[in-house]
Amino acid sequence: MTKARQNLGPDLMSNVGGIVLGGGRGTRLQPLTKVRAKPAVPLCGRYRLIDIPLSNCIHSGVKRIVVLTQFNSHSLNRHLSNTYHFDSFTNGHVTLLAAEQTEETGDWFQGTADAVRKHLSHIHEHNISHYLILSGDQLYRMDFRKMMATHLKKDADITVAALPVTRADARGFGVMKVNKDARIQEFVEKPQQDSLLDTLVTPENVFSDFGLEAQGKPYLASMGIYLFKAPVLESLLLEHSEWIDFGKELLPNALDTHALYAHMFDGFWEDIGTIRSYFDVSMAMTSNTPPFEFHDEHHPIFTHQRALPGARIQNADITNAIICAGCRIHGSRIKNAIIGIRGIVQAGATIKNSVILGADFYERKREHPKITPIGIGENSCIENAIIDHNARIGKNVILKGNESLENIDGDGYTIQDGIIVIHKNACIPDNTVIQ
Repeated sequence: MTKARQNLGPDLMSNVGGIVLGGGRGTRLQPLTKVRAKPAVPLCGRYRLIDIPLSNCIHSGVKRIVVLTQFNSHSLNRHLSNTYHFDSFTNGHVTLLAAEQTEETGDWFQGTADAVRKHLSHIHEHNISHYLILSGDQLYRMDFRKMMATHLKKDADITVAALPVTRADARGFGVMKVNKDARIQEFVEKPQQDSLLDTLVTPENVFSDFGLEAQGKPYLASMGIYLFKAPVLESLLLEHSEWIDFGKELLPNALDTHALYAHMFDGFWEDIGTIRSYFDVSMAMTSNTPPFEFHDEHHPIFTHQRALPGARIQNADITNAIICAGCRIHGSRIKNAIIGIRGIVQAGATIKNSVILGADFYERKREHPKITPIGIGENSCIENAIIDHNARIGKNVILKGNESLENIDGDGYTIQDGIIVIHKNACIPDNTVIQ
């Protein structure tokens, strides 16, 4: 057995502490983040964004995890407490740490590094040898044991996950310049000049060392995933309080004093930080060849297990859709859409290129006969839209997003990048037209 294969053993990650950064206000994802933390945003009908990094950690043997957040933490805390339970023999936990006032500081988190610094006393455990820093708003599947194998092989102080990208895409990322040993020489944020891009091309042997080929993607973009030796992270945070962000300050400045290496990743990865990226990823998941599978038998994505009945579908015409548990669909047409848990679609409705997040509960029949019921009403038409939890769409409503629509905030809805987003718990009256 080779040394590299031995490095992937189950005990390798037992002393790694996972830190998931929950982000700030998530303004680019509003109104989905208006009443919830960004990691709690629903994804593909039944998951939450936070399920991605946590599932990757668990499958990689990282089972001591903290999640840092500072806005609207209630729904995130409820999801974590309902979902992630470890038995007493694993020494595992998933703990939510929200911003707090202490004797040292009463400020909000000023950046990603500052968030970890402010909670370092809670995060630190005496037998933690490494810290794995992750983002809470990315979609990918990754075995962090392979990243650790690279980290140990290079004897790195810090290892940064790197995604190969094209020259065009490199202009929108933080790009790493590495030498032939994959040691990071420089971080460049969104390089634009051709002359600068020419200097950032990755040596071909770096790809071959990871068993890959460049395939027209010779630049290495930082994925925002970092593996630190524990003493290195703690000393950098405590000795340099002016460094408030990992990508912008701590990592670039650490190049002068520490060994930083890149670990190459070649799978699907998407940063879900805007309404447009959220919508596009959701639509891609309804295609015949979705870019990401949640149900991989060797590496499934975990989420809250609910005791819901199967979806009930009657006289419906459905093409390329994800229909989740507990849905009730009657005599409607659905194409290229996601219908989330407990989603209700009434007769005559048409849903196309849309995400219906569903509901948190079932309403009793005739409980409020004069109030528009939760779900999509009869003969309504929904296209290029996102309908948040518990929204009430009346009868004969027309919601058709398109690029000609201006970005506005209306009564119970927002239009962003041509996509109509109906707010959580909002009510759109009968015969409303937005197009």
